[in-house]
Amino acid sequence: MKRIAALVLSFALIIMGGNYAEAKTNIQTEITDMLNGKDATIIIRNVKTDKEFIYNKQRSEQRFTPESTYKVPHALIGLSTGAVRDEYEVKRWDGTVREFPDWNRDHSLASGMRYSVIWYYQSMARDIGEERMQENLKLMDYGNEDISGGIDTFWLDSSLKISAREQTDFFEDLVEESLPYDKQQMRTVKRMMINDEQNHYTIHGKTGTRLTDYGLGWYTGYVETDKGDWVFAVNLAGSGTEAKNVTVDVLEKLKIIRKE
Repeated sequence: MKRIAALVLSFALIIMGGNYAEAKTNIQTEITDMLNGKDATIIIRNVKTDKEFIYNKQRSEQRFTPESTYKVPHALIGLSTGAVRDEYEVKRWDGTVREFPDWNRDHSLASGMRYSVIWYYQSMARDIGEERMQENLKLMDYGNEDISGGIDTFWLDSSLKISAREQTDFFEDLVEESLPYDKQQMRTVKRMMINDEQNHYTIHGKTGTRLTDYGLGWYTGYVETDKGDWVFAVNLAGSGTEAKNVTVDVLEKLKIIRKE
């Protein structure tokens, strides 16, 4: 679901108190310092209230290739079309040695998500096929819905593009299980996304890196806490690992999560 507009609000005001402008400026400045000159955008939205924190609103509306963050909708499409039976279905490694050691073995849908194994999801994309892939992107209202870059490459520095704003909309629909898919399949995908599970919060996230030049990094997903859920989308001129680190730091600064 795409929203016409959203309320832009710095959580820093609520948490820290004091003057709105001062609180907003303080955290924006901290993030700028943290990024050390890298161009980036950050959106963090409370699912219940729709209140948001945004860093670099202009970039948040700009579309970029999703890279491996596409594995989240991709897994859902794979499950819904029967291209894979469940999160445990294994595809055998073809023996080709690839650049990341974790890729050079058999993988399941879940481990392929965890280790961001491109070859697994490329194989699944070919099993899904262009017609069903296109139909599902339209169902999800996912970015520009353009798969012209090739059935097993369109999300990798190619034709498919999506903004941080659109990513947060997608993940909010996933959290609320309002996407047009089976609820159990959505819950499976959400479980596969767990990156960090603590006593008071759980982060469900997926990184993405443009491997051609390491000039685009994403971290997208949501965090469950005792006080509610927040969706997030971060992209920057760097790697997915950098985007993830920035996201966690900002979630801590906003006191949405705390180190345990």
